[in-house]
Amino acid sequence: MANTSTTSLRDAYAARAISQVPRLLSLQDRNQFSPTYGSFDRTYWLDKTEDFPNALPQFGVLTLALVYRHEFAGSIYRGQPKIRDWAIAGMDYWASLQHKDGSFDEFYPYERGWAGPSAFTTYANLEAYRLLKDEMPQEVAQRVLGAARKAARFIAKGESEQDLLANHHAVASLAVWKAYEILGDADLKAGFQGLLQGFLKLHNAEEGWSREYDGVDPGYLSATVSFLSKIYQTNPDPKILEVLRQSVEFCSYFAYPNGFYGGSMGSRNTMHFYPHGFEIMAGQVPMAASVAEHMLKALSEGKLVPPEIMADRYLFYRVPELLQAYLDYSARPAALPLLPYQREPGTRYFPAARVYTATLPGHYVVANLAKGGVVKVFDKATGRLILNDCGVIGKLDNGKVVTTQWVDPTYECQTDDTGWQVSGHLNIVPSNKLFSPLKMIIFRAVLIALGWSPRLSHFMKGSIRKSLMLGNRPAPVAFRRSFRFDGDGVTLEDEIRLEGNVKFQSLSIGDEFFVRYVPQSRYFQSQELEVKGTPFDSGQLAKLNRERHITIGQRVALAGLPTASTHAPRLHS
Repeated sequence: MANTSTTSLRDAYAARAISQVPRLLSLQDRNQFSPTYGSFDRTYWLDKTEDFPNALPQFGVLTLALVYRHEFAGSIYRGQPKIRDWAIAGMDYWASLQHKDGSFDEFYPYERGWAGPSAFTTYANLEAYRLLKDEMPQEVAQRVLGAARKAARFIAKGESEQDLLANHHAVASLAVWKAYEILGDADLKAGFQGLLQGFLKLHNAEEGWSREYDGVDPGYLSATVSFLSKIYQTNPDPKILEVLRQSVEFCSYFAYPNGFYGGSMGSRNTMHFYPHGFEIMAGQVPMAASVAEHMLKALSEGKLVPPEIMADRYLFYRVPELLQAYLDYSARPAALPLLPYQREPGTRYFPAARVYTATLPGHYVVANLAKGGVVKVFDKATGRLILNDCGVIGKLDNGKVVTTQWVDPTYECQTDDTGWQVSGHLNIVPSNKLFSPLKMIIFRAVLIALGWSPRLSHFMKGSIRKSLMLGNRPAPVAFRRSFRFDGDGVTLEDEIRLEGNVKFQSLSIGDEFFVRYVPQSRYFQSQELEVKGTPFDSGQLAKLNRERHITIGQRVALAGLPTASTHAPRLHS
């Protein structure tokens, strides 16, 4: 029996998406006499602050095609000829941006991106074509299909960018599958099978997560669920279904009691949640319905990362995702499976992901030991986040910023039913590199000189990734972090030991902070206002620098909400 009392929540999908259509249209060049007619890259065609056209915003055609073809709560766009024409113009402009090898650019000229932007925009334009093909001028349809064929062949060759991002491999599979469906090219079907096998190499079937650089990221795992589910709608492969079952279950551990999701627990710190795949799979995977319902309620309450606070470049992803979730929503059954935080008390550790969870009678704990012991504790009755600790961060006397919050395979982890411990060395955070006019001129000169070569373009992109995001840079500072259940509370203890000829200028423990460069992260969420860090005072810093060792502990009572006195870190002699 369907639970009709919750179906009104469905309108939250439409409300969040439809409210952003005016913003999306304002980003598009809608002047049919303009040489950039159809472009959604306002910074290029109007502001003139970019020196190349970014192809990624052309994902916006999918939103226009969806609102033109379908009825959504609060929408005024269905059947509007201008909406159709602007969508078609956007598709035609997308085709004009393609390189000879079938690729497209997003972040800089001659990028020749594999998944983003080539696979993302190919999927969006093919889906928009499917919705509008009967009303498209023949010559435009042929240009779009020609570009899609070239793009799909480029994508099917596989990545050459050292791209260890499972969600990229999933969307590449989606783009080539959609191209095969529409174009009927047998080579593309074979290419899809190869891409899917490539994705499976990044998927941990035992634990249900997929690799994002060097660990698990719940936000991007929800994107992977979305992309694979879109494939499954017309290709019900049992292998895909099994991956989806596993991935949905793993995602469920990051659907928090307060309605937020993922965040600093992930390798890429993303807070976003892609709902469409969970709506698609709700009928076959009951846990997908539970997660979808929990996160939909959160969306209706203004949580998650709604489109209105996202940067323009990511607005184009988010809006159609919500529209598609609205279309594929189905009424929930009266009884849904329990989310992990709602289950019977117990602990679970995922050794490959190095993620620890504990369901207590009144609280829920989740920690990522792979990131040095990032931990969250929630009060289930109130949903309140009562402990949020992202670890240790500080600045050495040489100016280097170091932290425990780094995915490091050398960290040693121990767990049991009473808690966990992780130890290793702090890592140096890559410097926050910024462009100056001279640096930008040099960068563009290199792109012009070498960008003609796809091989060199991909080498440059891989090098940029390594510089900004990847690798381990151990500092001569050791740490040990332990978390223990202690009677009616928990104790979190940090031991820091200086091993080299270094001193700290400043040091802080706790709070919500992010150190890895990820464009789709660092959005504000109201739960940040409920937590704070603890900077070391001058006495603690002096003791650490003099004695080369310090231990800081904090205890949180779980019988009730913590008070300032029980939550304050204390210095151990």
